[in-house]
Amino acid sequence: MPKIVHKQIINAPIEICFDLARNVEVHTKTTTKTNEKAVAGVTTGLLKEGDTVTWEATHFSIRQKLTAKIVCMDRPNQFKDTMIKGAFHSFIHTHDFIEVPEGTLMIDTFDYKSPLGILGVLADKLFLERYMREFIISRSIELKKIAEQER
Repeated sequence: MPKIVHKQIINAPIEICFDLARNVEVHTKTTTKTNEKAVAGVTTGLLKEGDTVTWEATHFSIRQKLTAKIVCMDRPNQFKDTMIKGAFHSFIHTHDFIEVPEGTLMIDTFDYKSPLGILGVLADKLFLERYMREFIISRSIELKKIAEQER
């Protein structure tokens, strides 16, 4: 089961970073490369514990849907979402926020399991893990830009 960890320093208060990371419209702005949009569940505003959201996006030239649920939230320190329906076998995405002298350290931890058994493991090695890492880093950089403009 691959585990991707990405750390990003953001020169903005922890509350701003936390709320931007769980904002549906901001998520859409930070994932323009995959044309993500919320199509079911919570489709606007701030996600809270217990909420579900279905994202529609284009990955590998295929339009697909993924439904995630916010399974825990400790504002402004952490929230976790887990896939309840989608292309992965499973995933848990943990979003941690820590106050630091420069502002906020945001840590994304993405634990996932690919579908299709050994074929999924092979896909991870060949391209999927790198693709997911780049996706998470790209979203983090865009979130940083937005947060630093808002502070």
